[in-house]
Amino acid sequence: MTGRAVAGLMLALAALAFARPVSAQDFYAGKTLRIIVGVEAGGTVDTLARTILGHLRRHIPGSPTIVIQNMPSAAGVGATNFIYEKAEPDGLTILFNSWDPLAQALGDQGIRARYENFEYVGGIGDYRVIYGRTDMVPGGVKKASDLMKAENVILGALNYTNQSGLLPHLALNVLGVKHRVIVGFRGGAGVFLAMQRGEVNIHSTSIATFRGRSGGFITSGEGVGFAYLVPVDKNGRFARNALIHEMPAFPDLYREVHGNMPSGATWEAFNWLTNQIGELTYIAAAPPRTPSAPVAALRKGFEGVAQDRAFADEMVAKQGIPYSHIGAEQGQAIFRALADVSPDVIRTLRDSAKAP
Repeated sequence: MTGRAVAGLMLALAALAFARPVSAQDFYAGKTLRIIVGVEAGGTVDTLARTILGHLRRHIPGSPTIVIQNMPSAAGVGATNFIYEKAEPDGLTILFNSWDPLAQALGDQGIRARYENFEYVGGIGDYRVIYGRTDMVPGGVKKASDLMKAENVILGALNYTNQSGLLPHLALNVLGVKHRVIVGFRGGAGVFLAMQRGEVNIHSTSIATFRGRSGGFITSGEGVGFAYLVPVDKNGRFARNALIHEMPAFPDLYREVHGNMPSGATWEAFNWLTNQIGELTYIAAAPPRTPSAPVAALRKGFEGVAQDRAFADEMVAKQGIPYSHIGAEQGQAIFRALADVSPDVIRTLRDSAKAP
């Protein structure tokens, strides 16, 4: 073989090697994965992301270096839009945040992303709880139903569509508790700080944060849980969680106060949103058009964390409830189902989410 032929063969082999598809197994070797969290440090989402981070690297093939970047703005909408519109679809930057199905369902102009167009990586279901200051009623809250005695209730929220504010807003409307909503907080940690200062007296958060960050506030007697939220089926059936003992399920609280199960348009809208958020509360997502190799590696990593006994033990120790992983098939189906919400529910939610 001539020297020219050998050189040509070497170039051809090099080209083939360069063109070889990168597999999920080796994509992240020697690379850094940046996880964007859409709220300030110290909140529920940030704490959960950092807990997962402690286990995620060893479950992603290639064991990349992983860093978290907080991008607080508009309840995470800014981070969601950033991943959707500006982040390179190279698998090296992903979103971890609560998702806002209502903003998309209402056509909120603030959110320009479409969830079904993201590359879904993984998700977590969670229990939301409504809690507040014990001094919001004269003589202090002795039991959850004392909430009905409260006057001048101030609910802290990030904006009018984010779950942490809208869910308790709807719950209070269903119960018949007069209140006003203050928005503009950059994260749940900011609302909690305002609650500690007495500027806000009711909010919602995850059961993990209620027992973790807010634990001292509760055990000191300054704060109290009013209800945890559960999806209710069309026949009025719901599943109580035997691991949550600090407060009743919301339907039980309503029945204690009013003597029957809730009903009506506001209830239907509230229950729809509880179903959406309860099944899938936090999402990990890559930009649209991210190649299949990094997406597959990331999905494997999040699934690996879900099956990791050490992670499960840590979650149970922190919140008393195990981690609930929502895989790709189920998560993508939830994104698609967002388009199926009834017009009546949308109308009620749109009215509820309006600024006063």
